[in-house]
Amino acid sequence: MIPAQFDYIAPTSVEEALAALAEHGDDAKILAGGQSLLPVLRMRLNAPEVVIDLGRIDALRGIRDEGDAIVIGAMTQHAVVGSDPLVAEHAALISRAVEHLADAQIRHRGTFGGALAHADPAGDLGAPTLALGAQFVIAGSGGTRTVAADDFFVDLFETAIGEDEILTEVRIPKHTGWGAHYEKFVRVAHQWPIVAVAAAVRVEGGVIAEARVGLTNMGSTPLRARAVEQALAGQPATDDAVRAAAARAAEGANPPSDLNGDADYRRHLATVLTRRAVLAAAGG
Repeated sequence: MIPAQFDYIAPTSVEEALAALAEHGDDAKILAGGQSLLPVLRMRLNAPEVVIDLGRIDALRGIRDEGDAIVIGAMTQHAVVGSDPLVAEHAALISRAVEHLADAQIRHRGTFGGALAHADPAGDLGAPTLALGAQFVIAGSGGTRTVAADDFFVDLFETAIGEDEILTEVRIPKHTGWGAHYEKFVRVAHQWPIVAVAAAVRVEGGVIAEARVGLTNMGSTPLRARAVEQALAGQPATDDAVRAAAARAAEGANPPSDLNGDADYRRHLATVLTRRAVLAAAGG
């Protein structure tokens, strides 16, 4: 289908974009990489009067080192994030997740911030950023504010970004030296995950000192498997110990039931994939 007619604005600064949002309000939609919005427009599931394209705002692109964190601009393409040496060294879990994100064409067009702002619970970036304790920098007419990952994902396709605000960058605390793995289960290549698990593990002397585990598509938002994290701390990085901790992966989750599997199937998958992800991250 062809989208309904709309006006197109391409600001060159965050300030111009915010001014356009303020002027057009609910009649406007933000366009980042377009991999989520354009299909919605083509199917006429949404018909904004104005589309504000952030693609010409150079300040929203790039990756930089800020001491204790790696900062990723919201308009940075997935392919850039996935190939960046800073991300690979200090936030390996993000690199692992990007490797599994859709196909090469989408990775070269889609943007890191756009995918997170879309907040699809089956998206591949929510769980890794949640697990690593990312912070989201949001700009509005009153200035900028920073929102922790625990508070950023609100509900299905809903985040803490206000109608008059723009996500500008994501700050990822450094996890240098941590092992990382993203285990994704699909029926067809490049599909949205039925369930996926993001695991970052710090091992000292064969013992798991710390673990961070995020779940994809196990609720209306990405989830932390905190029961697993607590059970792993201080345990040897062995199959038996990890298997026992992974059995708690679905605690507190509310997975959907659909054509790809019911809720109980997803709960089972979560335990299996968590064991695999943690063992791989721990080097087991």
